[in-house]
Amino acid sequence: MLTNNAVYFAKTNFNKPPLTDEEGGEVCISNISPLERQKRLRFGVNQFILTLVILGLLITFGADRLWRLPLLFMFWSAAVGYFQARDKT
Repeated sequence: MLTNNAVYFAKTNFNKPPLTDEEGGEVCISNISPLERQKRLRFGVNQFILTLVILGLLITFGADRLWRLPLLFMFWSAAVGYFQARDKT
């Protein structure tokens, strides 16, 4: 008795390059509104300026270097706000 042992491959066009995002018709839609992007950008810039002012004051008054370490978190939050606004996420 003969049985039909056919093998089916999921992709048979091995020589054809895969579709890119532009060719596939996919569109990147921003996750936040323009108003929210403005808020995040404003927050990032204001936080950065505030952190620079505090850093300047700490350096001027000769504070210990360990007192400057928490400013890392303030710089970090400023960067996050700025890059979220730029990446539209």
